[in-house]
Amino acid sequence: MQFAHPAMLWLLLLLIPVIAWYIIRRHKEPSLGISSTFAFSKVSGGCKAMLRHLLFAMRVLAAACLIVVLARPQTYDSWSRTNVEGTDIVLVLDISGSMRAGDLGRVNRLEAAKKVASQFVAGRQNDNMGLVVFAGESFSAVPLTSDRAMLANYIGGVKTGLISADGTAIGDGIASAINRIKDGQAVSKSIILITDGSNNAGVVAPETAAEIAKDLGVKIYTIGVGNTRSSNEAVPYLDENGNLIDYALVAPIDTETLERISSMTGGKYFAATSSTALSDVFSEIDALEKTEFDVRNFSHTEDDYMPWAWIAFGLFALQLLLKVTVVRSIP
Repeated sequence: MQFAHPAMLWLLLLLIPVIAWYIIRRHKEPSLGISSTFAFSKVSGGCKAMLRHLLFAMRVLAAACLIVVLARPQTYDSWSRTNVEGTDIVLVLDISGSMRAGDLGRVNRLEAAKKVASQFVAGRQNDNMGLVVFAGESFSAVPLTSDRAMLANYIGGVKTGLISADGTAIGDGIASAINRIKDGQAVSKSIILITDGSNNAGVVAPETAAEIAKDLGVKIYTIGVGNTRSSNEAVPYLDENGNLIDYALVAPIDTETLERISSMTGGKYFAATSSTALSDVFSEIDALEKTEFDVRNFSHTEDDYMPWAWIAFGLFALQLLLKVTVVRSIP
């Protein structure tokens, strides 16, 4: 409860001297001197004497209620309504054989990408997200969903070799993602492509897929994963547990194509040369792809003085009724 005119409550202090005056007056009432009280010892004053005090108390309480009415008690309610506009995001993950290269630290490229991608998914609470994996062919693994736990669990189980055709079909991977995201309900749509090579398989050129994405208003963020600069550089291949499998030559990343794809669609290209850099890349994309919140605050104030007014009226009416019936004053 709040008051529109709280200063009026100071008037309650005026009731203190009124109460004090009543008490003093009762002690100074005139008395009749008699030689003995024996004749009155068995006479009871009954409840009328107490009722006289009750009448005064009722008048004081009624006056207090009127002061509260003057202060205008009010009830105040406030609430907010939040409309959340998430984004549709499809992760396109390269699972070709070269993603087993261990040039990012203690884990191979794929395991590093899976870890950071799972963390990214967990942090996007209001988005619909999906997953496409590709090697020599592409496969739509998870359609757009708000079930982040299920998506993260699927990402954790992805391995190289799930697609028998080896190679790097970047264009096909983007095309599969576009097919998934084009019917999404969100206004903002994005594709995050994670790869470590150049397009050498598939039937759709990366630029063709990017042109389609541009026409549909879909941004493409491209991430080049790996620290290999030359095709003559042999790098260790690691399994999912970080154990050495073999050494092999790995082709460098086609950064020009990845930059062109992202530039065409309004996205951005990122180079992830370490696990830490890969984590930083996803943090930056997370900041770029913001979820829109429309928060509206509402409030309602309603006067609540009528109950106090009715109490004051009831007390005044009751004490008046008692005064003219049960408790009669001698003029």
